[in-house]
Amino acid sequence: MTMKFYITLLMAAAMSVSALAQKKELKAAQKLVDASAYSDVLNALSQLEPLIENTEAKYASHYYYLLGVSKQKTKAFTESIAAYDKAKAIEESAGLKKYTELIDGSLLDLTTDLINEAVELNSNENFVDASALLHTAYTLDKENNLDYLYYAASSAVNGQDYDNSLTYYLALKEANYTGSKPVYYATEVSTGKEIEVPDEATFKIYGKSKEFTDLREGSTPSRLPEIVKNIALIYVQKGDNEAAMAAVKDARSISPKDIGLILEEANLYIQIGDQARFGALMEEAIAEDPNNAVLYYNLGVVNGNEGNREVAISYYKKAIELDAEYEPSYLNISSVILEGESKIVEQMNALGTSAAENRKYDMLKQKREGLFLEAAPYLETLVKINPNNKEAITTLKNIFGTIGDTANFKKYRDMLDAL
Repeated sequence: MTMKFYITLLMAAAMSVSALAQKKELKAAQKLVDASAYSDVLNALSQLEPLIENTEAKYASHYYYLLGVSKQKTKAFTESIAAYDKAKAIEESAGLKKYTELIDGSLLDLTTDLINEAVELNSNENFVDASALLHTAYTLDKENNLDYLYYAASSAVNGQDYDNSLTYYLALKEANYTGSKPVYYATEVSTGKEIEVPDEATFKIYGKSKEFTDLREGSTPSRLPEIVKNIALIYVQKGDNEAAMAAVKDARSISPKDIGLILEEANLYIQIGDQARFGALMEEAIAEDPNNAVLYYNLGVVNGNEGNREVAISYYKKAIELDAEYEPSYLNISSVILEGESKIVEQMNALGTSAAENRKYDMLKQKREGLFLEAAPYLETLVKINPNNKEAITTLKNIFGTIGDTANFKKYRDMLDAL
């Protein structure tokens, strides 16, 4: 019995010495944290790591708290949060709360560090990592940090991380997040000019001042329409037309006049081959934005595909009228005009050698040249806009070669050779 008692005393003494050493080293590490010497803290804590699992809860929780702070300040945020969680779990099991209270009280500081680093990453176009940090900031307080989930989704889109961006946007939609903030306005009596008031406290002060009148409250626009729109666009990007169509219709129920949504819905109908519905949506888009050349161009494409030659040409001409620099309009209008050539050539080749058929041949030849001369000005204008447009130059060379205009044939041949 005496020997066992002696051994127990030795073990107790050893444990006491170890605890005192750990306490001393943690105290030294705490001083390093207070001095913002975080790399030195990490070096010191690495020496303690093998002993920490078997130490008292008050020392272990202190260790993980110091580790969390140092990891946070050296931007190892995932490891920092894991250390904080470990410290809190240890204290919860032991009925302690000292470091839990410190950690909970510094959440705003941690959030600020996460956001600042995310801003830096975004400025360097490291969008995926920025998104991850913004999402981490959101998880620290999901009820109050939905703004950060919204920014995480935006950064993920910029980084083409469509899976995560979709997950985040769907969560925002489920939460009915709008991101709308109150804004305050007051009119200066001296100038009669309405100004935006920086915050509610200032707004209340202005309300008691004789220098301001016509105070009113408003709110920033809701972000929900944008969120629902982005959900639809991501489904389009992922090639899930069925989900995209449902999402677009959902988005349009919120923002029925959004041009972008109208065009996305139109694009989906093109992908499934419904040209009629596409055309109807383009007409709807034009009603909302009548000076948009691209919308008229798209209607020209639809009607051209459906064989409505004259209607297609009229839409292309309208597109050119609205935007004289929009190259595709010139190329397509010339293509529609020249579509009639193949039928004329077919008729010419089918003729015999009689006098009557020779006269008919000459008429068809003249008609064919008429198409060439109708299309050529649009192509020539296009080449003036873009002298490197090979397709337009090649077509012009062929046109002038066919009608026997040697000077213009050589001109466009030489331009082509120079490219």
